[in-house]
Amino acid sequence: MRARYGKAIVPSRRRGQGPSPRGRVTVLAVMLVLIATGLVVRAFYLQVVGKAFYQEQGDARFLREMPIAVSRGTIFDRNGEPLAVSTPVASIWANPPEVLENADRIPELAHALHVDADDLKQKIEARADKEFMYIARQMRPEDAQAVVDLKIPGIASQREYRRYYPSGAVNSHILGFTNIDDHGQEGLELAFDEWLAGKPGAKRVIRDRKGHVVEDVELVREPQPGRDLTLSIDRRIQYLAYSALKDALDKNKADSGSIVVMDVHTGEVLGMANLPSFNPNAVRGSTPQERRNRAVTDVVEPGSTMKAFTMAAALTSGKYTPTSPLIETSPGSWMIGGHPVRDTHNWGTLTPTGVITKSSNVGAAKIAMTLDTDFLYTMYKSFGLGNSTGSGFPGEASGYLPVGRTWKPIEKSRLAYGYNLNVTPMQLAAGYAAIGNGGAYRAPSFIKGADNPPNQIITPDVAHELVRMLETVLAPGGTGYGFASVANYSVAGKTGTSHKNSAGGYFANNYISLFVGMIPASAPRIVTVVVINDPKGGRYYGGSVAGPAFAQVMQGAVRLLDIPPDNVGRWYAGGPSQGGMISTGNAPPQADDSAAEEVVP
Repeated sequence: MRARYGKAIVPSRRRGQGPSPRGRVTVLAVMLVLIATGLVVRAFYLQVVGKAFYQEQGDARFLREMPIAVSRGTIFDRNGEPLAVSTPVASIWANPPEVLENADRIPELAHALHVDADDLKQKIEARADKEFMYIARQMRPEDAQAVVDLKIPGIASQREYRRYYPSGAVNSHILGFTNIDDHGQEGLELAFDEWLAGKPGAKRVIRDRKGHVVEDVELVREPQPGRDLTLSIDRRIQYLAYSALKDALDKNKADSGSIVVMDVHTGEVLGMANLPSFNPNAVRGSTPQERRNRAVTDVVEPGSTMKAFTMAAALTSGKYTPTSPLIETSPGSWMIGGHPVRDTHNWGTLTPTGVITKSSNVGAAKIAMTLDTDFLYTMYKSFGLGNSTGSGFPGEASGYLPVGRTWKPIEKSRLAYGYNLNVTPMQLAAGYAAIGNGGAYRAPSFIKGADNPPNQIITPDVAHELVRMLETVLAPGGTGYGFASVANYSVAGKTGTSHKNSAGGYFANNYISLFVGMIPASAPRIVTVVVINDPKGGRYYGGSVAGPAFAQVMQGAVRLLDIPPDNVGRWYAGGPSQGGMISTGNAPPQADDSAAEEVVP
């Protein structure tokens, strides 16, 4: 349309009509700028401001810190034979929420694990709020791999180690055992747990949504394998001790028993056996009574084995020698403080050596009563009585020795022949080892070559005289004659028999039978203690019950340790009751209980 006067007329925009094309372009451009700005701001927030938070959240879902299992150190005997080793095993673990999302596969999993499917599902449901749980521990690696190969979501395996004890029950009380997490629970496994265990490592890994490791990210902590441990135990002697103890318990129908074999010069424990025993490879099937190391934790009244310590004090005092003064034991009993001290026979007049040979309670009591109480108490303490030996074995008992100032005359006399105090078999072994070691006491040790300084408690001369006196116990007429003899070797030792304690006194027909011996008597190398608890086979004297077990162990030990014979062609070289020396022929001595020691407290 053309307006009046020739000018074009532009029509006006109608009401409600949209923006012009240029306006639309402008609006679109602004929106794009705003969106781009938002994206930049969001990216800046994610990459800079909120980076730590989102990184943490991402890591929490896919980045895990996994432990690196380490092998526990191997325990060896003194000759390098393994006594405890760690073998690789695998454990199956689960992510409960993920497994429950695939609950239809739980029966398949249960079948592979040889467990009930309903029980397994209940266990997983009980931990539905967790991300980790073990469902099978310490499986054979090939069995665990078979489970993993099922590719059930939320199921994975983890490498671990399990302890294995090649000798089973033979060394169980010494070694102890570990729990399912491979931590020591008893015995030397517990005592040296930190040394043996090492320190597990750790690494960061990336896992996919199914829990599978897809990439190792970094090593967080270097694994430190456990350190090996070499014991003083000789595996061969340990088997001898275990076998001899089993024979003794079977033959005498006894409840329990212990044997301790110790090196005289070093204090190292070469063997320590207890029965009943247990299999450390299957601890769940054992009882606390079976797992107790009786040689270290159980105490007994030592009976006549105590007389060696009483005689050591007597010789040290200077009032006595092996042959003088003479001691009158007639008529076989002696009243002191209104209480009788009795012998099995009227031994008449005895030398101090004769008191040991015949194991005279009257003689030992009379000797003790002539010695100063404080001096006698100090001597007993010096032999380790009433104190822990310091071996470091877990749960070791210290025994009981009443303080000297509390002794009444009857108590002092009874202590002289082994009543009114308690000792462990290992305490007895350590005390007699000091006598065999020239009077130098060394604390028992379970570690080969351990620093174990001596403590001189009696003079070498007194120790030598005492060994010769103890040698007469194996002579004709001695309480150990014929029971503890070892062909071609001289033996020094002491029998002991004591009534078992009851709540109100002593059982009339229940006994503890003991024998302590050292070999060879000419230059002692080994001390062995045998304790038999409650024999019911008709015999109960220490010589006839415990003595044969000593001989059985020593016959093998002298060969294994290459100890040369010192008594070739003779079964015994010792002294009769008055201190003289004798020599029997090649025929083995005839054993009987006619000279057995009195056991009435």
